[in-house]
Amino acid sequence: MPSHLSIPTLPYPDHRLPPRLEGLARIAYNLYWSWHPEVRALFARIDREVWAGFRSPVAVLRGSRDWTSLLDDPDFMVEYQTILEQFDAYMANGREHWFARHHSEALPGPVAYFCAEYGLHETLPIYSGGLGVLAGDHCKAASDMALPFVAVGLFYRRGYFRQAIDADGHQEHDYINLDPQRLPLRRVVDQVGEPLTVDVEMPGRTVQAAVWLAQVGRVPLLLLDTDVPENAESDRPISHILYVRGREMRLHQELILGIGGVRALRKLGISPSVWHLNEGHSAFLLVEQTRELVAAGASLQEAHEEVRARAVFTIHTPVPAGNERFAVDLVRRLTAPAMEPFGPDLQPIIDLGLGVGGDGSQFDMTAFALRSTSAANGVSLLHGQVANETWSPVSEHAIGGITNGVHPPTWVGHPMRAVFAEIGGDLDHLEDEYEVDRLWDRLEQIPDKVLWEAHLQQKQALQAYAQIRLRRQLARHGEAPGTLEELAGILDPAVLTIGFARRMATYKRAALIFSDMDRLVSLCNDASRPVQFIFAGKAHPADRPGQSVIQTIFEHSRSDALRGRVFILEDYDMRVARYLVQGVDIWLNNPRRPLEASGTSGMKAAMNGVVNVSILDGWWDEAYDGLNGWAIGSRDSDPDEGAQDWADALDLYRLLEDEIVPLWYERDGDELPVRWLERMRCAAASSLWQFSTTRMLAQYAEGMYLPAAAGASKAASRNLVGAASQQDAVVSTRS
Repeated sequence: MPSHLSIPTLPYPDHRLPPRLEGLARIAYNLYWSWHPEVRALFARIDREVWAGFRSPVAVLRGSRDWTSLLDDPDFMVEYQTILEQFDAYMANGREHWFARHHSEALPGPVAYFCAEYGLHETLPIYSGGLGVLAGDHCKAASDMALPFVAVGLFYRRGYFRQAIDADGHQEHDYINLDPQRLPLRRVVDQVGEPLTVDVEMPGRTVQAAVWLAQVGRVPLLLLDTDVPENAESDRPISHILYVRGREMRLHQELILGIGGVRALRKLGISPSVWHLNEGHSAFLLVEQTRELVAAGASLQEAHEEVRARAVFTIHTPVPAGNERFAVDLVRRLTAPAMEPFGPDLQPIIDLGLGVGGDGSQFDMTAFALRSTSAANGVSLLHGQVANETWSPVSEHAIGGITNGVHPPTWVGHPMRAVFAEIGGDLDHLEDEYEVDRLWDRLEQIPDKVLWEAHLQQKQALQAYAQIRLRRQLARHGEAPGTLEELAGILDPAVLTIGFARRMATYKRAALIFSDMDRLVSLCNDASRPVQFIFAGKAHPADRPGQSVIQTIFEHSRSDALRGRVFILEDYDMRVARYLVQGVDIWLNNPRRPLEASGTSGMKAAMNGVVNVSILDGWWDEAYDGLNGWAIGSRDSDPDEGAQDWADALDLYRLLEDEIVPLWYERDGDELPVRWLERMRCAAASSLWQFSTTRMLAQYAEGMYLPAAAGASKAASRNLVGAASQQDAVVSTRS
């Protein structure tokens, strides 16, 4: 099959581009630019003011300008032509990449990947955190490796909330309005060129969803949108807000995602070989496929077997609140129209959603997905073990572990990428590196001074960015000009800088470092070896305890004892994340074990040479080797959470006081932290391949997708034989 699917859309908007620059539209409407810095630099060169304000190629094209000066600039035209040729070659040349080389025609149709959120770039804020960013990285890697792939999600016109922290440390929530005309989105059309919509039956009415295309390199991402004039005013907001609080509205969203997503693919003539559910939010896609087969004459058992054979499932959290459940009465009421072919008795479907606890009043989406897929995995080896223990009563197959990865071209900073390039390292083709001359085995070739200077450049970029953000933040609080002026000297690159950024759920223990204030104050304010901390993260609007953690950190950051040494940045997004994982010295992670399923932010930091200091949980449980960072505590857990928190806090203080701070401040005659640089090399070497999406996707392809495709063929053959036997029996009886 071709290296990528071609999805029909309405023409590009008229940006009045001269003919010689028409290729800019092709690039602007492909999120390829989100992981190719040279493309972003080209659009910044066109209009630096617009780029600085919006950081979007589409926004640059929408500006009113005279293109003559660029057409007359030979340097610009050469740069543009080079980038356009590289982009066109990338899009056309999938057969040279990993999947084609290793598995060629093994998949007769693409992998259909369903997820509730996608983090591709901060200018398309339809993600909340780790799940979405992982999904975005998964799509980018599928594109780079030329895996036949199509992704499906929802277009949240109000996005996920924007966070502000008020002068008392309270988290405030604001929802923006996303205009698709200002985003790298195009409206998908049907076979006759009309805007495509799909129908999903709901009680008493039919809800329609428009389909938008976000092209991610070679991978099409289809986003369903209920905010269309054809819908009642009460139905248009269904797809507005990511992780909306109301349970009935959330179920509406998941029906649109699962059922509507399948129908969108059908209308486009796309026949997936494998269906990948990334978390349980999209599990109704299994119901829709079962409905199709039953409506075509299959028995419910035959339909279930065939659907199950070609579906795989990834679980992302061991935390009970992270696994989606709905009241059975609500599920029966909302799904009855879509399940009509099953007849009046929906109990066989409802039974598939019975959770581990046996609560018949709840429909558990994770339990339903496990019973209805052929394979499932957790997102680290440890998480796979935990998930298997948790869900074994409802799963007919063992839950394995495919450890998450991150997309290096998206997350490694420009200075560090340049250092890797100097020793022949190509982050865009890690699969080639693995097969030939591996970059991570050559890091010793990087001179100490070169590595340290690259790190300092990224640290200085973080300092400059954080100063601007913090000054804006505190000015809004009404702080005095003198206080704002003090921010000019904060986050000194000469001071050991520790970063902590993630969702502010209580089990992640963001405030653990504040357990013993005397020791923390002593660490931060040491005259010769000071330490500074920078925090960022959102708590869900319904998570009051998580919001209290944010308030605690903010109050400490403004206290006399820690002011100027502890900072918290508001509105954590992908841009903030890039600055942090690239620019701090240490990445701190201290969840309660084993509640951290993976922890991909630590992988991003490690690829930049940032050293992890973490609980042995998630990915760090398998990544830590004694040389690439530090482990807090041990693999044993005390059932008394308070006692465990205190023990982990004491070990964290011990590591900082006795090992980490002394080592970071140790310098040779050239003022280089030579022994620290060895830790940085080990951090990068142990992560660049092993915790990349390239490795991850190879495991998914060979361990999940190809076996599911083969199993689906066998299941379909069995059902065809069974159907033929039944037909023969009917004919014989009639004779």
